[in-house]
Amino acid sequence: MHLIRDLITRHKNGDAIGITSVCSAHPLVIEATFKHALRVHAPLVLIEATSNQVNQDGGYTGMVPADFRKFVETIAEKTDFPLDRLVLGGDHLGPNAWTALSAEEAMTKAEIMVADYVRAGFSKIHLDCSMSCADDPAPLPERTIAERAARLCKAAEQAYEGDPAGAPAYVIGTEVPVPGGAAEDLDTLAVTSPEAALATLDMHLTLFRSSGLGAAWDRVIATVVQPGVEFDHMKVVDYRPEAATALSDAIVPVDHIVFEAHSTDYQPPEALAALVRDHFAILKVGPGVTFALREALWALDAIERETITETKRANLRDTAIARMQAEPGNWQRYYHESGDALGLQLQYSLSDRIRYYWPDAQIAQAQQQLFDNLREHQPPLPLLSQYLPVAYAAVRAGEATLDPIDLVVAHIGATLDAYHGACNPDA
Repeated sequence: MHLIRDLITRHKNGDAIGITSVCSAHPLVIEATFKHALRVHAPLVLIEATSNQVNQDGGYTGMVPADFRKFVETIAEKTDFPLDRLVLGGDHLGPNAWTALSAEEAMTKAEIMVADYVRAGFSKIHLDCSMSCADDPAPLPERTIAERAARLCKAAEQAYEGDPAGAPAYVIGTEVPVPGGAAEDLDTLAVTSPEAALATLDMHLTLFRSSGLGAAWDRVIATVVQPGVEFDHMKVVDYRPEAATALSDAIVPVDHIVFEAHSTDYQPPEALAALVRDHFAILKVGPGVTFALREALWALDAIERETITETKRANLRDTAIARMQAEPGNWQRYYHESGDALGLQLQYSLSDRIRYYWPDAQIAQAQQQLFDNLREHQPPLPLLSQYLPVAYAAVRAGEATLDPIDLVVAHIGATLDAYHGACNPDA
């Protein structure tokens, strides 16, 4: 854990540096992350799984924490990325996956999950107990949230059996609205007040110490706040530094703790750089990279339509839309349009609910057929320039081949470039 703690120490000592946290379970996104890190000589890679993606019940990926670690490490080895530069994190670890249960039942399951993450070697643990369970008031009182976070921290500490120098680092707090982008259209967005941010820290500190977790508190590296960045289905709220000046200043005197910014997806490079400068030193990205994945796959589908005879086409795009319509469980609570407007949301919403569908057997088969078709009939450079100009430039520069995976990885890499530049302004 010393890698990320050392980075936070450098930031607290005045270096305007940060770290990108890639929150995705898609193998092509993870492959792109490792290849990008090798290309830009990044000192470490931070990849996180959420409590909904990965838990002891399998989450929506079907993986328990140990499975996810093996999954990520296999991709790292495939790309020749050194495992000693890989940090795994657990995001929004708490009762989120079990809010239909009573608070006690959900917290018991959350304790098991957090312990499993720690035993599996995840060393950055975000304790998030902000969500109400079946028998809870809404919203939860701040003290209840902090008490539950301390309870989960104790479970994590008890599960860790390694070298004390490698004990887990913790992140506390949560952003508003919920993870993954706003569920409704954005009208206004309030920046967390300095008073609220400091009160959260003080309450957690008090409860951690009263629970015998003083040593764990020394390993709290960040708190999650709302810096004024968010996205909904079709809009992005960009970071405005002047609106967050007081919040930014408030964390400066707080020892060993920075801000972690969620929902930074789709922020322009200059906004990302300003966030890191203003002590939001951990930048989370999830839908932003899977949105780039979908862009690349749709572009390859368009190239296929122009180069492959109709009877042999994979028709990935049509297959994915049909499967989303047949199995609406992952989007129907969020998308409320109908007709053509719904079609736009299914494909192009910035919340990117399509990311839940890539493991679907029919979609995966269509993707594989698309890749096979384009390996047999390589895309002509003019079509590559038309549909995937970033990948075209990488091919022309000798940095990518015409293999479909290389083209997808190059396109995702453009999103990661903006984050790397923000987190490493002097690189």
